[in-house]
Amino acid sequence: MAHQTDWYAEHAALTLSRITPRLLPILPATPDRDVFLERLNRHLEPLFRLTHQLYGDQYDFFYQFEQLIHGLARAFLERSPALRQLDASRESEPAWFQHQTMMGAVCYVDRFAGNLQGIRNRIPYFKELGLTYLHLMPLFKVPERNNDGGYAVSSFRDVNPALGTMAELETLTDDLRAHGISLVLDFVFNHTSDEHEWARKAQAGDKTYQAYYWLFDDRTLPDEYERHLREIFPEHAPGSFTFREDMQKWVWTTFYPFQWDLNYRNPEVFRDMLGEILFLANRGVDVLRLDAVPFVWKELGTNCENLPQAHWIIQALNAAVQIVCPSLLFKSEAIVHPRDVRSYIGGHESQLSYNPILMVSIWEALATRETALFRHTMNKHFALNADCAWINYLRSHDDIGWGFADEDAAEIGINGYDHRYFLNLFYTGRFPGSFAAGLPFNFNPRTMDMRISGTLASLAGLETAIQAHDDSLIQLAIDRILMMFGVILSAGGIPLIYLGDELGTLNDYSYANNPETAQDNRWVHRPVADPERWLRRTQDDSIEGRIFQPLRRMIAIRKRTPQFANGQTRFIDVGNGHLLGFVRREQLLVLANFSEKPQSPSIDALRQAGFDPLDTVDLLTERPVLTPLALEAAPYQMMWLVRRST
Repeated sequence: MAHQTDWYAEHAALTLSRITPRLLPILPATPDRDVFLERLNRHLEPLFRLTHQLYGDQYDFFYQFEQLIHGLARAFLERSPALRQLDASRESEPAWFQHQTMMGAVCYVDRFAGNLQGIRNRIPYFKELGLTYLHLMPLFKVPERNNDGGYAVSSFRDVNPALGTMAELETLTDDLRAHGISLVLDFVFNHTSDEHEWARKAQAGDKTYQAYYWLFDDRTLPDEYERHLREIFPEHAPGSFTFREDMQKWVWTTFYPFQWDLNYRNPEVFRDMLGEILFLANRGVDVLRLDAVPFVWKELGTNCENLPQAHWIIQALNAAVQIVCPSLLFKSEAIVHPRDVRSYIGGHESQLSYNPILMVSIWEALATRETALFRHTMNKHFALNADCAWINYLRSHDDIGWGFADEDAAEIGINGYDHRYFLNLFYTGRFPGSFAAGLPFNFNPRTMDMRISGTLASLAGLETAIQAHDDSLIQLAIDRILMMFGVILSAGGIPLIYLGDELGTLNDYSYANNPETAQDNRWVHRPVADPERWLRRTQDDSIEGRIFQPLRRMIAIRKRTPQFANGQTRFIDVGNGHLLGFVRREQLLVLANFSEKPQSPSIDALRQAGFDPLDTVDLLTERPVLTPLALEAAPYQMMWLVRRST
């Protein structure tokens, strides 16, 4: 292994010495040239090693690698002075995204604000809510139909005309940054639309672009691959291959027939997708969410998920980005086994990642009123290296699947299959006593598996409480919602709100009346923003105000409390199975009651865990904790306890 490492280092150095004189004529003799060459020297070895591991068997590898470096130089030259200054600032403060002031939100442009100009008009609201991180769902050019909510991209260099233009997007990134808000966009990494230029050329018979995808003349190889593949959408898009009459070929389509999987065994695909990333970075995008990362490498005889080459691809892209635009971060989206989720996270791969394990654990504990599995799972899977951070969320545009590990559940006496069955019943309102109003999504009759659709408020009981005209139940639902928000605000990482949830938005069943959405009930939790609901956020007696105002206050407390900066989170046994407890940076104790009844922790258990709460102040109530009685948590109450001497 040492010999191989030396070989990579030696050949990277030789490549650098050979290519540098060829770069000098295209790089103006300015301090910026020195910056580029210094970064190139620093990151060339990992970029060379990773691309050689992927494509070193290509006869023209060294030529292609030099072309890749020339492409990096051209992208660097296209970077604006303001973005180069941002790069320098973030290189000097690499932990900028780990600050307690980080606060995120996500939305569809059209459904939240109509278009990009509408998003600009909402900047005062983003500031009111305290946002520093805004994720706009896919806004690129897509087919008019068959676009999977924007995830079947026809061009990464064109904004969907219904939303605006690329020039408007650049203006928006500038405006957001001026207000301290970083822009996050999706980069659909695994596939393109069948209307993408590359796919169109492939359909026309262009052999160069047919090699950008996985195409087969007959079912022989697809059948071999499919023996080991899992179906992602068995109800709506069974199988992983689609026959195209226009080409008389089978196409690999992991998700939907109109989404063609890219062939990353082809180095030209890697190079061109890197080009798309750098184009977006030069438009001012701060974070790219890498969609469906586990699926990007295919290997016969495997399930084609989470293979080592998938990691090498992301790491190589990261190394290239560090040379051109080091202020850009990657965020991985991997809804897979907890150990595999964490495998994509790290400063040399994805600095950020969704935290589906935390999300699932919150909903599981809310249904069971028990936190044992939550605590056990977090103790095994929450800790990360210091150079990266979780994105903690309660829901997204997608469904909720019960992604806890069966072996983790078994370790505390829970049968995973049975537990998922219970959770599916509970969150579709079919379990006695359930407060939830969710819909079953993508039921698989072979495995009996399914996922859940629904807004935060409807799944947390607000919809059924309103239907019952019972204000005590409405208040319980509001308390659930606020407690859940409190967990993601305090756990460590960047909290992310799906916009509309801060106002208690309910399920929108009108999706069933639209032929474009009727077959996908995830649209039930993607409603168009209601301006009347938004206006009611300032009314103390409205449901919207009873959620928005306490949430806004919690966000403000988080942002001024250094103990909430990203760092150590230690989940502890508090002596009461209905309470979740964790310690932040050994300085702040969080307690959350997942029950509709008052609950108290064991003082002895807290002291044994190294935290004495009887000399603390609850940041949320601003009251000191002087006696054990003061530690009784009301139904669904959240406590943020900080030492009075801190």
